[in-house]
Amino acid sequence: MTTLKSKLQDDLNAAIKERDELRSSTLRLTLTAITKEEVSGKEKRELSDDEVQKVITREAKKRREAAEAFAQGGRAEQAEREKAEGELLAAYLPKQLSDEELDAIVAGAVEEAKAAGAEGPRAMGAVMKIVNPKVAGQAEGGRVAAAVKKLLAG
Repeated sequence: MTTLKSKLQDDLNAAIKERDELRSSTLRLTLTAITKEEVSGKEKRELSDDEVQKVITREAKKRREAAEAFAQGGRAEQAEREKAEGELLAAYLPKQLSDEELDAIVAGAVEEAKAAGAEGPRAMGAVMKIVNPKVAGQAEGGRVAAAVKKLLAG
């Protein structure tokens, strides 16, 4: 078992013992998503820590989107729970880049792409190819794309 997955399992056991319903249900759902990912495809396999982290990121994103949807639908109590679940999962992810750090990385990538001959809004793909490996797991794709668009347009 990978170290991240075993940490989730240990935390789930602790949450169950402490009767922490929010933590235990959130971790249970996340571990189920990890197991589902392991058995999808032609044969069962063990996920690496990076793959487990991607599953946790996807689950956290689902919680954020659900919280927004519930908030817009006027269901504040449900939105708060989804937000709390998302924050709980965020603790297992690497620290997210601040807007300033992200802008600095994107600016460097834009310069690199311009040096390679890509300019204007059509350079979006070239810049994203440079930026994505540098910020993997530390910034959401939508944030990265918005930062790239902003710098290419400006």
